[in-house]
Amino acid sequence: MLDRRILIRTLHSALRILFVVRLQKYLADAGVASRRAAELIILEGRVAVNGQVVRLLGTKVDPEGDKVTLDNLPVYVQKKIYLALNKPIKCVCSHKDELGRPTIYELLPKEWQMVSSVGRLDFNSEGLIFLTNDGEFSLRLTHPRYGVVKKYIATIEGEVTREMLGRFVQGIFTGGEKLKALSAHIVSGSRARSVVELELGEGKNREVRRLFESQNLTVKKLQRTQIGKIKLGELKLGKWRTLTPAEIKTLVSDL
Repeated sequence: MLDRRILIRTLHSALRILFVVRLQKYLADAGVASRRAAELIILEGRVAVNGQVVRLLGTKVDPEGDKVTLDNLPVYVQKKIYLALNKPIKCVCSHKDELGRPTIYELLPKEWQMVSSVGRLDFNSEGLIFLTNDGEFSLRLTHPRYGVVKKYIATIEGEVTREMLGRFVQGIFTGGEKLKALSAHIVSGSRARSVVELELGEGKNREVRRLFESQNLTVKKLQRTQIGKIKLGELKLGKWRTLTPAEIKTLVSDL
């Protein structure tokens, strides 16, 4: 019996060793900051493990057995949540709006209010947007250096020509910066109305609208239909679903 207890304790200790993580990863997993920002927090002496201040980067912690604090407040790793939402128009991507407008978080269960949007869609745009409490995931999908491709369908008031779209792909300067589409083609068009599909790699503020404004054209409807390899599909307007482990892996492994 004694040998069996010793064996069980040994196996338990071995398993705990397998699940130890670097302190900066633990902080990132807890939603405190990205790993890089967490490293600065550690170096500032704001983090303690089991009551001892830690300044050494790479320090390992056991998420189950160690007590981690930041500025003397306990830090817990939250269960990671990854959601896809079909955002309607007339709502914002902020948790609170100074104008009192509806937010996308009102579409989610109350227990999931700790998530944040991965990037944004403006007030009058609709379509696919991700929400998560995983800071690393959000950073990797929004930072320009990763160039995550996003696909949009824009309905334009007026005629769009192939020459215009060619300029979009080459890149245009407006508002002090360069805007550029990876690809653009006309889905349907007339002198009164055009429907255009575009792919963007940077996701600058109001980029699609600003591209067409540079040609004196107005976007009447804008829908994001795809991020990376994840498509909006049949997800209904105002509804959400959880991303599958395979989808999450696809999004991260492509970066």
